[in-house]
Amino acid sequence: MAVPLVLLMVVLTGCQAVGGVDVGKAMANGASIKSGESRQSMNINIEPAKEFATEKDLEMIELINSISLDIDQAKMKDAKTASIKGTLSMEGTKLPFHVSMNESQLVIDLDGAQKPLYMSLDTFQDAQALPMVDTKALEKQLEEISPKLFSFVLKHLSNPKNISVTPVQESVNGEALSLSKLHLEVSGEEMLAMVKPFLTSISKDEQGLKDLIGDLYDVFYPVLEAVNEVEGGGDDTLNSIVPESKDEAVASLYAIIKVGLDSMLVNYDQELNNLLNETPEFKTVFGTETKLKLDFYLDSKLDIRKQNFELKVALPASEDLPVNSVTVSGDSEQWNIGGTVAVDEVDVSGGVMDLMKDDITPGQMLRNFDSNSLAYQLLKDEAGITSKSVVLFPDDEYAGAITVKNTTFVPLRYVSEELDAEVKWTKGSNQIVVIDDITGDEIVLTVGSKKATVAGKEVTMVESAYVGKDGKTYVPLRFMAESLGATVDKEQETGWIYIDRP
Repeated sequence: MAVPLVLLMVVLTGCQAVGGVDVGKAMANGASIKSGESRQSMNINIEPAKEFATEKDLEMIELINSISLDIDQAKMKDAKTASIKGTLSMEGTKLPFHVSMNESQLVIDLDGAQKPLYMSLDTFQDAQALPMVDTKALEKQLEEISPKLFSFVLKHLSNPKNISVTPVQESVNGEALSLSKLHLEVSGEEMLAMVKPFLTSISKDEQGLKDLIGDLYDVFYPVLEAVNEVEGGGDDTLNSIVPESKDEAVASLYAIIKVGLDSMLVNYDQELNNLLNETPEFKTVFGTETKLKLDFYLDSKLDIRKQNFELKVALPASEDLPVNSVTVSGDSEQWNIGGTVAVDEVDVSGGVMDLMKDDITPGQMLRNFDSNSLAYQLLKDEAGITSKSVVLFPDDEYAGAITVKNTTFVPLRYVSEELDAEVKWTKGSNQIVVIDDITGDEIVLTVGSKKATVAGKEVTMVESAYVGKDGKTYVPLRFMAESLGATVDKEQETGWIYIDRP
């Protein structure tokens, strides 16, 4: 299962043994990639600064606070094979989703979609591949080194003042279990105070630091060799950066890191005070109002079976940031850890919408969803995938505007395609059909005629479309833009024309 946000935060909290429980090992277990099943939920709450917030700010904050994520069933077979079924909620409307992935593909099925969204991971991996690098071996090395890196960091962290372990009875996936509850609370002020002891401890751990550098060298030196070969550098080029000998590389990098740490620690207190005085906002963020609360429920193997977390970050409210604090909270439970897991694959038998294709237009994406679905609303209103802006410069020979008889004309194909529309012109005919990408409506016009139809309704343009000396078909700007759902604005001083579609 993916490392939860709470495990990332625990780096700031300390992990020495408490009440006979090896907290560091428990956190390392949680960071390790294992098979298993889980259930999770997450919420966010923003506290507005009402003295600064406008009505629009409050509306946006209320919208964000209404968002919640509930993962009803997450299954992980291995590091590359997993599935998630859950619901995203916003303003009381729910968006069920189903995601599955394996080595070659990622598929997302959203409620209201005619076809699931598809992304080939093979294409991405091929694009990222480097010669002479065994990618599978590299992935295995990265998987093995992650717990080592995590354990190294945890080893040098001290525990916060408020930490305890108590035996409890809890239910996980309907099963009653005897667990150890690890409770932890830490303020932003305390987090900041932990940094100097943490750096001091690392600077004294010569062997531990050298071992870690050696492990990282084994993983990344072959990658550096491959990059150097692709870029045409010789052995001398690479060796001038990192010695080929592992012992020399470890000694050299250790010396650099050691000098850097010692130099930082000499003036640490003064530099920190200067930073807080120069940027007083940090005093709020790393103050007593910023708090992290964690509850881990551990089994006898020190696997995390349940967890609750709440992270509140205090912010320096202002007109630019009318927010007092942001709180992220959530809970989860895990079972079948390390067991045999069969993931739930998204059904692709009815076809997919391939996101790796460059020619997917906003209209095509929207038409893949029910117009009443939350996914459609998020794509159109929140993500604004239909939004488009085109700027025409008067001196642009390719796409500039031309004024004829006090009417501004623009190249029909250029403007239409910039607004994602499809242009059809039957060879030997003067009739042109432009298909609006968003609505699917047809705009039909004839060169030399002021008459046109938009979505089946006849309209009269101020001037006829014509073919210029450059062979391009020109059409009245305002007619073309507004027929495709856009507005037109002209800057008088420069002559620049702005075409905007919401």
